[in-house]
Amino acid sequence: LLQDVQKHSVHTLVFRSLKRTHDMFVSDHAKSVAQDEESHKLKMSVKMTADYNAVLHMPVLKEGKDRMALPSSMLGHQSGTRNSTLARKAPTMPKPQWHPPWKLFRVISGHLGWVRSIAVEPGNQWFVTGSADRTIKIWDLASGKLKLSLTGHISTVRGVAVSNRSPYLFSCGEDKQVKCWDLEYNKVIRHYHGHLSAVYDIDLHPTIDVLVTCSRDATARVWDIRTKANVHTLTGHTNTVATVRCQAAEPQVITGSHDSTIRLWDLIAGKTRATLTNHKKSVRTLALHPRQYTFASGSADNIKQWMFPDGNFIQNLSGHNAIINTLAVNSDGVLVSGADNGTIHLWDWRTGYNFQRIHAAVQPGSLDSESGIFACMFDNSESRLITAEADKTIKVYKEDDTATEETHPVNWKPEILKRKRF
Repeated sequence: LLQDVQKHSVHTLVFRSLKRTHDMFVSDHAKSVAQDEESHKLKMSVKMTADYNAVLHMPVLKEGKDRMALPSSMLGHQSGTRNSTLARKAPTMPKPQWHPPWKLFRVISGHLGWVRSIAVEPGNQWFVTGSADRTIKIWDLASGKLKLSLTGHISTVRGVAVSNRSPYLFSCGEDKQVKCWDLEYNKVIRHYHGHLSAVYDIDLHPTIDVLVTCSRDATARVWDIRTKANVHTLTGHTNTVATVRCQAAEPQVITGSHDSTIRLWDLIAGKTRATLTNHKKSVRTLALHPRQYTFASGSADNIKQWMFPDGNFIQNLSGHNAIINTLAVNSDGVLVSGADNGTIHLWDWRTGYNFQRIHAAVQPGSLDSESGIFACMFDNSESRLITAEADKTIKVYKEDDTATEETHPVNWKPEILKRKRF
């Protein structure tokens, strides 16, 4: 005897279920518990200290005196808008530091070809140049007199470096050779074999006995000075590696290439840490700031400044519209850029203000088209700037002692900062 089960719609069933649930729990919610004042105060004070301790006691505002006169109804409103009514000033460029201008002090001739590279020895007594005449010449820094000529390369000498750890001079050239010269005997004592093409630049690590060279074969190579072993071949660039720089801090090796990138290398692993792709044209030169953890790169599109260790972009130094072959920076924050057309620009490192432009006349007998700066370097006292040029000369510049801020004022127009453009 099954009784007929009454069929209800789902809607009715759900509604009944809801009602039953409500009836079951309604008694719990009907009576609201009276709030205890003491515990509420305690809770709020704990909450304030925990969440707002840092801002509970704000500094008294200077304009507080004037505001006291306002009716209290307006005070609440005013304090809310106080911060937003301070007018925002447009950011302006900080005033550049004044630097005395540099002037030509001496012209040294003796090479029979383009002068491609310079290095100053640690004692600041002499400096070395490498040239397209295949010779390396050593000059007295004080007098500019030739001390010695070294022959052995069979093509242009593109890079020279003097060790501050041993009496050695290192050179590299378009003959694919990397040589170590013993300066006590003035002879080549080691060759570093491995590059497959012209070697364009060379740099010594400041604290480890290794040397790094870079080449048209798109690699940079790390050599153990003593054993001549090729410790690492740094691969990754897709075109000529034009410049290499070493430092004791990470990243210890930095390269710039005609593939328009800069690579920061992990020297231990022999791998790339970071690749900077901001330049549009070949990167032919790098300069590390002697005091800051920053560096600059030079290319035909721009000079760019970067921060170590990751290569964060700082700013562009624009206006040297030429192929930039070389950069040098001193402790005073003077950055020098030398270009293929023979122009030299001097910049204030911090602000990027271009405070001087030099275009020295070519050596008599040279064509005007033979003005070009291939390398520039400050000596160790930073009182001399040495340039290596296409008119076969070496020019030495020094600061103008007679110049003052009055005679050579900073021609500085404060302008609204341009957005950083990569």
